[in-house]
Amino acid sequence: MTNNIPERFKAFRIFDDEDGYRAEIVEQSIDEQSEGDVVIRVAYSSVNYKDALAATGKGKILRTFPLNGGIDAAGTVVRSESDRFAEGDEVVITGCGLSEKRDGGYSQYLRVPSKWLVPLPAGLTLREAMVLGTAGFTAALSLWRMQSVGQTPEMGPIVVTGASGGVGSLAIDILTQAGFEAQAISGKLDHFDWLHELGATQCISRHDLYWGENPLESAHWAGAIDSVGGDMLAGLTRVIKPWGAIASCGMAGGIGVRTTVMPFIIRGISLLGINSAGCPYQIREQLWQHLAGDWKPAHLDRIEHAEVGLDGLAEVFGNALAGGSLGRTLVRLD
Repeated sequence: MTNNIPERFKAFRIFDDEDGYRAEIVEQSIDEQSEGDVVIRVAYSSVNYKDALAATGKGKILRTFPLNGGIDAAGTVVRSESDRFAEGDEVVITGCGLSEKRDGGYSQYLRVPSKWLVPLPAGLTLREAMVLGTAGFTAALSLWRMQSVGQTPEMGPIVVTGASGGVGSLAIDILTQAGFEAQAISGKLDHFDWLHELGATQCISRHDLYWGENPLESAHWAGAIDSVGGDMLAGLTRVIKPWGAIASCGMAGGIGVRTTVMPFIIRGISLLGINSAGCPYQIREQLWQHLAGDWKPAHLDRIEHAEVGLDGLAEVFGNALAGGSLGRTLVRLD
């Protein structure tokens, strides 16, 4: 062991070589990882839809191979060449090229550039930070951007699509904590009671939705956080009230959006793109403070659906890609 870092440790690594596209648990040294001036002992990571795409090759996520998977990590600094962090500091990192351009958080130890690490804010544990992870950060960024264009609770309810997933369930709880009324759209009717427990005042089956075909239909909601995209997003543009905003943060339902300019120039709605992976550092710090304070979800224990180790990831990824995700899955590394 050197500087509190074992010579070898476990990681979930993704390959694409002469033996094909695959992911497996390996043993590696810290010198085999991407460059960085801080090493953390990872306590927890999490499972996101993007992680499932990356590990299975169903989506073109990785830009270089091999890389460790996992776009999130929370842990404790064990070595630092940065003035900003010292041994023993607890930190969080989400996105920032993890499991895309550089090694990610599915590793017992992780080397990263200090410029991307956020100090764990008071009010959150490492575990809670990863129940939130990219999903919670995305939901918070969605609300932050909506507020930046004037969205207020007084305008009316915000509808959340894909509500039973990680982003959706956390968005409902975060909106409620921030003083907004949240309503849910989900195809999983057996989870409606759970969504009500998280704060949803109304749950709507996506199977029963009919948007109408006119460029503008009767307005139902003051705004939306949409993790589905495709026809769902197109439909939402026709039913948002004047001056409302839609935060577009996912594309599980497709990348095409068939709409008109009418909602934007007649009702003045805003369509906001949510890029959580590339969010500027100053905004990251603000959002993590919100997530630890006034926007902290009240039901993290209910939103955490499962906990797995590295050896349980393959099954979880398959379930996620089959549309079976519920809430958040935590990955324990320590």
